[in-house]
Amino acid sequence: MKRNKRSNHLARNIVLTALLAILCIGGVELAACRHFAPETYDRIVAPARYAAAVVVDAGKAALDAAGRFCQATASKAVELAGQVTRQAAAVAGWLGEAWDELTPRHEASFPPGTRVQLEPDPLPPATDPPFTELLEEGGKQILTGSLVDVVYFCQADEQWADQPYGTDPIGPYGCGPTAMAMAVASMTDTETDPAVMAAWAAENGYWARRSGSYHSIVRGTARAFGLDAESFASREAEDLLNALSNGGVLVALMGPGHFTTGGHFILLRGSTLTGEVLVADPNSLERSLQTWDPQTILDELSSARDNGAPLWLLTTPNT
Repeated sequence: MKRNKRSNHLARNIVLTALLAILCIGGVELAACRHFAPETYDRIVAPARYAAAVVVDAGKAALDAAGRFCQATASKAVELAGQVTRQAAAVAGWLGEAWDELTPRHEASFPPGTRVQLEPDPLPPATDPPFTELLEEGGKQILTGSLVDVVYFCQADEQWADQPYGTDPIGPYGCGPTAMAMAVASMTDTETDPAVMAAWAAENGYWARRSGSYHSIVRGTARAFGLDAESFASREAEDLLNALSNGGVLVALMGPGHFTTGGHFILLRGSTLTGEVLVADPNSLERSLQTWDPQTILDELSSARDNGAPLWLLTTPNT
C-alpha cells in the first residue's frame, strides 16, 4: 500500500513538471516568435485576442445594461415614493380635520411672559352713533339731533345760578326763564341767557315768589320775542311725534316723575327715527342727552290747565 502511494505521488510530480516545462518552453517560444516573426505571432494570438475582446465587450454591455436598469429602478422608486408621500399627507390632513371636529379646542399653555396670538384679536363691537350730542359752537353749547339745534343752558350753571330771579336765586327756581331762554336763543336771532331772561321775566310779572314762574311766562315770552305759542291739546303719542318730526319745539310743564318732584319746565325739541323724544332739560344735561318714550312724557305732564298748560307748541310766524 505504501509503495502504491509513492508511485502515484511520483507520477503526479512528473506530470506537473512536464506541464511547467511545456508552459515555459511555449512562453519562451512565443516571446521569441513575437520578436523575430511578428506576423506569425499575430496569427497565433489572434484567436485569443478576439475571445478576450468578445469577453470585454460583453462585460461592458452587461455593465451598461445593469446601469440603465438601476437608473430606471431608482427613478421609479423616487416617483413611487413621491406618490406615497402625497397620499400620506392627504390622509394626515383628513385625519387632522376629523380630529379637530371631534375634539374640543383648548388653548395651549405657554411660559410666563410669552405672548402667542392663537386667533386674531376680536374687533370692537359696532355701536350706533349717538342720537344727540352737546357741541361747542361760537362759545355756545348746542344740543344736536333734531331739526332745530337747541342752544343749551343749565339753570345750575355757576355763571347765573346765584343771580336773582325776583328775590329768589335762578339755580333752584329759574327753570321757566331758562327754558324760555333756550327757545328764544334757538328759534330767533336774539342773544340771551338765563340771567337776562330771568331779569326780563321778573320785570314783566312772570316771577312767582318761592314757586318759580307763572304759567303765563310761555305765551308772554313767545309774544315778546317774535314767536307764536299755542296750547297743544292732543295727548296721543303719534300726534306728539308728528309735531316734533315737522320741526316743532314744545314747552312742557312736567309733574312728578323722572324730571321733577313738583313742577318743572322743559323743552321737547325733536324725535328719533325709532319714535323717541329728545328733550332739553334746563336742570339736567344728562337727561337732555337721553331719548325718552313719548308716552312717558305724556303720562308725567303736570295736571295744570291754565294759560295753555301743560303743553305749548312754539313756532315762528309764517311757518
